[in-house]
Amino acid sequence: MKIILTEKITHLGNIGDTVEVKTGFARNYLLPNGKAMRWTRENVALFEAKKAELTARQEAAKAAAEAHVDAVKNAKLHMIRQAGDTGQLYGSVSTRDIARMLKEIANVNVESSQVLLGSPIKSIGAFDTKIALHPDVVVPVKVYVAQTQDEIDALVAGKVLTFGTKKVEEEVAEEKPAADEKPAEQPAEKAADAE
Repeated sequence: MKIILTEKITHLGNIGDTVEVKTGFARNYLLPNGKAMRWTRENVALFEAKKAELTARQEAAKAAAEAHVDAVKNAKLHMIRQAGDTGQLYGSVSTRDIARMLKEIANVNVESSQVLLGSPIKSIGAFDTKIALHPDVVVPVKVYVAQTQDEIDALVAGKVLTFGTKKVEEEVAEEKPAADEKPAEQPAEKAADAE
């Protein structure tokens, strides 16, 4: 379907561009949301008459987005989630979670579609993502995910959290004396350190 864009849309075009899109995308998203109009000679003439108004509206939206840049950049996106011994989350952190946190912390309304996250976050760590406040205003942010506030503080400080064998060995060594009523055997590394 041939349409005329009434606002800038990422990966499609700018205001006034005539583009060809799939019929379902136009009928279900672009036309009902006022982001485009069908291409006809009458609509081309109508668009030319309204072009200045639409451009002014687009510039106002861009200015409003730029006003929120500092709030989004300075927002501390720290998420505390439950995770296993290997640092794998029980569940994930999605774009919806990040949008909700930005609303709470920075008081900036962001749709989940504006959070540019490749795939949901499924492990503990520090992750780079971007927030598209406007097609021309994209703000990089860092999301920290950990089990406790202390771990988040360590991630913010740049420390690397270790998971896996060390943590599991400590838990196994602590549990053995209670279960077997014998002292736990020291691993070869610890025995060498003791000598």
